[in-house]
Amino acid sequence: MTRVVIIGGSGHVGTYLVPRLVEAGFDVVNVSRGQRAPYQPHGAWTQVETLAVDRVAEEAAGTFGETIRSLRPDIVIDMICFTLDSARHLVEALDGQVQHFLHTGTIWVHGPSVTVPTLETAPRRPFGEYGIQKAAIEAYLLDHARRTGFPATIVHPGHIVGPGWAPLNPAGHFDPEIFTALATEREVTIANFGLETVHHVHADDVAQMFMAAIAHWSQAKGEAFHTVSPAAISLCGYAEAVAGWFGREARLRFVPWPEFEGLHSPELAQATFDHIAHSPNCSIEKAVRLLGYKPRYNSLEAVYEAVQWLVEAGTVRRE
Repeated sequence: MTRVVIIGGSGHVGTYLVPRLVEAGFDVVNVSRGQRAPYQPHGAWTQVETLAVDRVAEEAAGTFGETIRSLRPDIVIDMICFTLDSARHLVEALDGQVQHFLHTGTIWVHGPSVTVPTLETAPRRPFGEYGIQKAAIEAYLLDHARRTGFPATIVHPGHIVGPGWAPLNPAGHFDPEIFTALATEREVTIANFGLETVHHVHADDVAQMFMAAIAHWSQAKGEAFHTVSPAAISLCGYAEAVAGWFGREARLRFVPWPEFEGLHSPELAQATFDHIAHSPNCSIEKAVRLLGYKPRYNSLEAVYEAVQWLVEAGTVRRE
């Protein structure tokens, strides 16, 4: 039986990926820092071995890579690697020891879009520590794969959504109160003209991408793939669609960025700035052609499922 070690498998994507792996017949080990439950229950988790490991502490001690190697994986899926040093430490321990290594990247490796939809081959212009580090990891993994044959694949998700957590909202941040405002026809402030784009993806579609990459190993190794819905959406259109779900009209006030920034806390303003400055709009043609990727959800369908969960939880109010 093929043994899969997934690092950080109890998170958003792992909630869907781990059951997919079990149902496909893999022997699955979930390595995580704590013992948190997945976002959605599934009987497959009873067949998963869970190992509690503090990655940060073990990396500082120089032992994390050896810990993963000692589990004798055929496939390693790394969901929570955020620095080049962290990636290099793990890869050096696994070099020559695994059949496939899959890393979770981000569409923010691109920085601002030039030609859209953006292809995986577009020049990288990342900004912000997260995007810069993820781009450095991508460059390292692809270079190592092409020089030495290390079987790396990089999956670049967009804004991951699903039931169990608040999605990126039409104002470009994560305060779920925006959904309540749209549901109750209260005014929502949008930066600029609301024409910047966001590109969501349902967590289960990200899980589907990992499964497709594993199934099409020969096409996937040494490659990176955008993992998003079929099309990005504008913030303005997103807001109007959400209001429509509740039978309401969106009351939107468009303001220049300096005014928007002044109306919000530093944390919310920074989140919005990061999203509108990137304004991602990514192509999935490569993944469709090489891996047969076929997302079940478009952007609004993915968000709708998450918002319905927020309504049921009482976080988003209809009146």
